Amino acid sequence: MIATDALVIGAGPVGLFQVFELGLLGIPAHVIDSLPEPGGQCIELYPDKPIYDIPGTPVCTGRELVARLMTQISPFKPTFHLGQQVNVIEPQPEGGFAVETSSGTRLLAKTIIVAAGVGSFQPRRLKLDGLGVFEGTQLHYRAPGADALVTYRHRRVLVIGDDDAALEAALALERAGAQVTLMHRRDEFKAAAVTIAAIQALRANGRVAFIAAQATGIEQRDGRLVALQVAAADGTTPSIALDALFVLTGLSPKLGPIADWGLALERKQIVVETASFETGTPGIFAVGDVNSYPGKKKLILCGFHEAALAAFGAAARIDPDRPLHLEYTTTSPRLQRALGVATGS
Repeated sequence: MIATDALVIGAGPVGLFQVFELGLLGIPAHVIDSLPEPGGQCIELYPDKPIYDIPGTPVCTGRELVARLMTQISPFKPTFHLGQQVNVIEPQPEGGFAVETSSGTRLLAKTIIVAAGVGSFQPRRLKLDGLGVFEGTQLHYRAPGADALVTYRHRRVLVIGDDDAALEAALALERAGAQVTLMHRRDEFKAAAVTIAAIQALRANGRVAFIAAQATGIEQRDGRLVALQVAAADGTTPSIALDALFVLTGLSPKLGPIADWGLALERKQIVVETASFETGTPGIFAVGDVNSYPGKKKLILCGFHEAALAAFGAAARIDPDRPLHLEYTTTSPRLQRALGVATGS
């Protein structure tokens, strides 16, 4: 079992900044997230769309914000446990909490800070009889990583979706030499203009095929998925031959196991007090979109404020006898050493 002073549940922007605020107080953190990479909604839902309300940053994309936060927390060397969700939280008689994840990771945490946004994000699955058995082999709900793209060279790949994730995957697969067909129920897209333009150019010269259709069934042969049956917008019912299928139709937030952790909930959000954003369970805090209190505003910058106060609350729980003094990164030699920016002795 892994012992830690602080466990942060959620690796979105607020969860990442929580790691920073804990680090300033000398508290190392482990971080758990159900997604395969840090970033939460910013990476999964709007990685390349502009954000205009981060203090001191007139504009940045979701991807840029996450990259900057990852750089900011790097001096504190957090440990990430990605692609898994917290299933069990059990208070311990001697204090702290035993935590177990869906992947079997077990931790003993003195404090827990829930920064789970609107819950864990799960891909919207394509519901067709018999399709599920191909998940992880020929059926995928996440875009292929750079190291996997070579796998699809000269393969027939069908990508379903209309947003940035789907179109960028189609572009990447085409560049890798795949025979790509893009499918959506309408010949309209919700991606960034530059991404749509790139897809339309490939369609115009025949390098990416497109069909406006909806899936109705599958065809399989010798235990392999060989085609998707569809109902096309023009009234026809063709089958699309394929070697791999990527369904990138977005993510659906689900409260999931949070509802079973014994915390007070209000409209599927965790009730906190605003001095330290502690829940009704001493030692468990909640920051960001997952919490609820009078006057709550679901803004990233509000979550950053909550993370700062939660860090002090967690520090008081971890070591009640430790005096906590407010220090400033501009003047504190200790903080500057911790951040690796100290220039003097």
